[in-house]
Amino acid sequence: MNKTIRRSAVFTLLLVLALLVRATWVQFYEGTALAEDKNNRRNAIETYAAPLGNIIVGGDAVTGSARTKGGDLAYMRTYKDGELYAAVTGYASQSYAPTQLEGIYQDLLNGTDPRLKTVLDTLTRERSDPGDVITTIDPSVQKAGYEALGDKKGAAVAIDPATGKILAVVSTPSYDPSSLTDANTAGTAWKKLTADPDKPLTNRALRQPLPPGSTFKLVVAAAALEDGLYPSVDVKTDSPDPYTLPGTTTELSNENPNAPCENASIRTALQYSCNNVFARMAVKLGQDKVRAMAEKFGFDDTEQDVPVRAYTSVYPSDMDESSTALTGIGQYDVTATPLQMAMVSAAIANDGKLVAPHMVSQITDGGGDVLKDYDSEAGTEQVVSASTAKQLRSAMETVVEDGTGTNARIGGATVGGKTGTAQHGEKNSKTPYAWFTSYAKAGGKEVAVAVVVEQSNAARSEVSGNGLAAPVAKAVMRAALKD
Repeated sequence: MNKTIRRSAVFTLLLVLALLVRATWVQFYEGTALAEDKNNRRNAIETYAAPLGNIIVGGDAVTGSARTKGGDLAYMRTYKDGELYAAVTGYASQSYAPTQLEGIYQDLLNGTDPRLKTVLDTLTRERSDPGDVITTIDPSVQKAGYEALGDKKGAAVAIDPATGKILAVVSTPSYDPSSLTDANTAGTAWKKLTADPDKPLTNRALRQPLPPGSTFKLVVAAAALEDGLYPSVDVKTDSPDPYTLPGTTTELSNENPNAPCENASIRTALQYSCNNVFARMAVKLGQDKVRAMAEKFGFDDTEQDVPVRAYTSVYPSDMDESSTALTGIGQYDVTATPLQMAMVSAAIANDGKLVAPHMVSQITDGGGDVLKDYDSEAGTEQVVSASTAKQLRSAMETVVEDGTGTNARIGGATVGGKTGTAQHGEKNSKTPYAWFTSYAKAGGKEVAVAVVVEQSNAARSEVSGNGLAAPVAKAVMRAALKD
């Protein structure tokens, strides 16, 4: 009898222990997982129980919060000039995960960031007052880029070379984030936006790398000068015209058959965008040296945060010499975002020093006190020597004054640039991409800009970096120099 009672007691004790273990597991592990589940309605209720913090552009909030008319979510996000700033703000939706700055600083903006907690908040367990995100975006520069792109499919990025501050991030076609904020209407808007073949939700400025075409010739020229392959931009190169790709019978042509591209100097080759010169130059340098220079400018960086994670710009590896030649003109598997090509011009404009680009200046708490100052933490890297940068600037200024980039001229300003027209589709069967990367200086101010136009209403014969992208860059640079 005692043995039976003992066994029953032990069995009962084991059951109690199992229940305690299970309860502990649910409370501390599964409970946390459930609480953090994006589909948990309680999270949305808590997030939108009070107004969110704001994203600030030029001293003014471009976001807000409005009372809802019913339901269990007390507030919803609102946007001022939503389409203009969508590539910067992203969206905060009652139905979908937040993106861009709204996503990166979600905890700061909804008051759950631990850095916001005061002693009183800790005692009362109340949610802290939300903080704000102060951007580096200049509203007039942003607007200039957006209006200049108009109905074209493309993007523009503007950077202050001396500080790394991103002054504009423009992507067109855009969308109004307000259409996604209300749970009652977000579903319909989401279906329409995701079905749009022009992909308005894609941030083309930061997240869509494309072949950079002849704008990449600046990287190859930088590698050649730094390596000592040519002592200056005015020394003639060993560049036959036409140039036959190594190991093939394919002759690489130049867009202007009458251009003086045979054995042209780097200056002349940039001025007329001579393919034979830079293809031959890439082969002479070898892919490893070209890649090393590209990586100094930011290519192949898988963690390029501004603070939005930019898509990686790529210089390929394991190529034969014919493919290496094509990379010299920004083709084959070379890809770059407008951010990346703006970084190239920014470093050249800044005596070879690349200041880490960033589009958030500070984040603050609910009382306006600074929690983090990104401006003071921006690192600087010497990409090329000051003498190399000076020579490249001189050649880029020739491009604008007397070469393929004349549409970027600005009266009273020093402007340097490089055009690019990148092939698109098999055997260039689709409309080419038009590129322009540049810098401008005047009155103690400076700016670096990159523009890509993927598609426009222009005839195929009219698609060029100078014809489509340079006027957009000019509008952006002029706005930056005026401020």
